[in-house]
Amino acid sequence: AADENLSIEDIIAEKYQGIRPAAGYPAQPDHTEKDTLFKLLDAERLTGIQLTESRAMMPGSSVSGLYFGHADSHYF
Repeated sequence: AADENLSIEDIIAEKYQGIRPAAGYPAQPDHTEKDTLFKLLDAERLTGIQLTESRAMMPGSSVSGLYFGHADSHYF
């Protein structure tokens, strides 16, 4: 949120306002959404991260997610 000033430790502890759904988890089970995300962001060219045929990200330490900072956002 605009008024948050969090440390790295706070972010890792998920003390931010909002939610962070990621492909493959219950709130966003469809991995094919990564295709759209990567295309919109031109992610492969800009980051060097590639998607495999099963949509795993390479290198394996790569992560992606959607961030919603609205106070009323919540998981279903």
